[in-house]
Amino acid sequence: MRKKWLVMVLAMITLMIYPVSAFAADGPTSPQLQIGLDTAFTFLAFILVFFMQAGFALLEAGSVRMKNAGHVAGKTVLTLAIASLCFWAVGFGLGFGNGNGFFGTTGFLYGGDSTAASFDSLAGSDVTLNIKFLFQMAFAAVSLAIVSGGMAERAKLSVYIIFGIIFSVVIYPVVAHWVWGGGWLSSLGMQDYAGSTVVHLTGATAALVATILLKPRLGKFNKEGKPVIIPGHNQVFTVLGVIILWFGWFGFNPGSALSPMGGFFGHVAVTTNIAAAAGGLAALIASWLYFGKSDIPAMLNGVLAALVAITGACAFVEPWAAILIGFVAGAFTFMTAQWLERAGLDDPIYAFSVHGLAGVWGAVSTGLFATPELAETVGVGQAGLFYGGGFHQLGVQILGVVGTFVFVAVLSFIILYVMKLVNGIRVTEEEELMGLDISEHGTYGYPEQMKLITDSESNTAKH
Repeated sequence: MRKKWLVMVLAMITLMIYPVSAFAADGPTSPQLQIGLDTAFTFLAFILVFFMQAGFALLEAGSVRMKNAGHVAGKTVLTLAIASLCFWAVGFGLGFGNGNGFFGTTGFLYGGDSTAASFDSLAGSDVTLNIKFLFQMAFAAVSLAIVSGGMAERAKLSVYIIFGIIFSVVIYPVVAHWVWGGGWLSSLGMQDYAGSTVVHLTGATAALVATILLKPRLGKFNKEGKPVIIPGHNQVFTVLGVIILWFGWFGFNPGSALSPMGGFFGHVAVTTNIAAAAGGLAALIASWLYFGKSDIPAMLNGVLAALVAITGACAFVEPWAAILIGFVAGAFTFMTAQWLERAGLDDPIYAFSVHGLAGVWGAVSTGLFATPELAETVGVGQAGLFYGGGFHQLGVQILGVVGTFVFVAVLSFIILYVMKLVNGIRVTEEEELMGLDISEHGTYGYPEQMKLITDSESNTAKH
């Protein structure tokens, strides 16, 4: 058995080394091999980003109470399915199809590689169009997962479905077109390598609007209006969720290079990783100073906030700047989360602090720290303020942030407010007290909890 494993490992190493030796012996890579390598690289990145949904499921389920865990984990699969179908039908064309500065007008009901002429904005890479579609679809699904996190523990299941469809069809694709699909922000040179603004700020802004309209969970604030801690039921789940998300981010950021050739994705991987490490430590230190104790959930949110911030800047900044960006994101997110909660916002997974405000910082940071060499390498925008670029790039970044926030906030408010008037968006008080596992799905995510309650009710009835 050991010999078989050894043979398999040696075979895999040979397969990885052979193309490198072949390039050295035969000169330039053939076009077909180039296409194959780039496509395989991007497909691997898609798998990593897709697997981030497992991280969201664990993070969000662990962050809520046991009576809602099955519901919260299950809606991750629901929103993934919605994003997949809606992005195929309309979102991909609206986001990346040929059109004007605001949205695409071609490529709806995506038909495969043969429809490449409908997607001029994606023509600058050897990756096949089918894999580009899957890669972009995974990004859209991540953004929708952020939205649903802000609704946790009190939104009706129908809200996830209806708003999820509209978000995947209209809201996310329009912002994606502005920045990545040849839209007006793209023409201005906005730097958002992997989506601090497009993915994270977009999803977090919609989550903020939903959180405000849904109002706080029962018992979240006492009679004096002070926040009451509602701890998640499983901190181990949240830790595992963050580790999976950190792992998946290597598909998110380095994968956006769409090619292993030249090794530029390695620079992106380095800045991504050290920023995340700095963010986790910064948030832990901030919590220690604030609470007098080191807070594990704060550290986890610090890691995620740093990953969000470096997502847009990872290809434009040097490693030292990545550490600074991550450190600021981690500390800033911890403090803003405390402030927003004291202000009356009940955001169960801190979606707006972690993904929204950190996304803003990530977008602004490229306007400060983008180097002229890296901006030229990526081919987007100019050098930042601290590298002699003046205020131009910083201004473009701020404009992109403001434009995205206003568009998403207004459209999300209109959609959710109409839904609230027509059929309501929040479960009843009785259903919320019971837990959404039982009220929405008829069973608990933890069956043993149901048995304990049933036994308790039976004993009460006997007495």
